[in-house]
Amino acid sequence: MDIAAEHRKSPLPSPENPPSITPAVFQIMVALAEGGLHGYGVMQDVERVTNGTARLGPGTLYRSIQRMLVDGMIEEIEIALGDETDADRRRYYRLTPKGLSVAKAEAQRLADLVDAARARGLLPTRSSR
Repeated sequence: MDIAAEHRKSPLPSPENPPSITPAVFQIMVALAEGGLHGYGVMQDVERVTNGTARLGPGTLYRSIQRMLVDGMIEEIEIALGDETDADRRRYYRLTPKGLSVAKAEAQRLADLVDAARARGLLPTRSSR
């Protein structure tokens, strides 16, 4: 039985099947939303987007990437760069359609939560920033 193939067949997220992802996985998804990146590029993007308040260490990054590969949310893409050998080739990743769907659902869930926090006075309104 191919466990990775079975995970890739799992249904897309929906209100009845909400995504269950960690903050690190979502940060990786946000980094990959603009296109393929290698692991170090993902780490740099997370730090840049969060103004240095969030950093993904190599262990968290690569464990998350491995899980996302198994779950079919990202895929490795082949990019040949100059004189790199297979041994020192960087691995590049991109979101799959399933991963994009999960990322969008999680972004909406978080936006709804921020709207609720704003409505309860935990954040300033958009016009008062």
